[in-house]
Amino acid sequence: MIRMVIRGGLATALVFGGVTAIVTVPAEAAAKTYLNCTALNKVYPHGVGRKGATDKVRGTTKKVTNFKVSNPLYLANKKSDRDVDGIACEKR
Repeated sequence: MIRMVIRGGLATALVFGGVTAIVTVPAEAAAKTYLNCTALNKVYPHGVGRKGATDKVRGTTKKVTNFKVSNPLYLANKKSDRDVDGIACEKR
């Protein structure tokens, strides 16, 4: 009987006494919005794109493939994606 009381008290202490609060910041809140492509390209020289995005190109122009992949960062700067290919401010 004493063992059951001790186990119950220990379990209660672990549940209520050992509570650790973990605060997480959503990725959307951490994504910075840049004023224009010049400002964005200073930090991300080849632009930012969402996952799975591919650069739209014409003719023999090479596609940009080395852009920063980040959905929250792209969504924060979506206004700078002029050709609507999923990559904002792409630059070779």
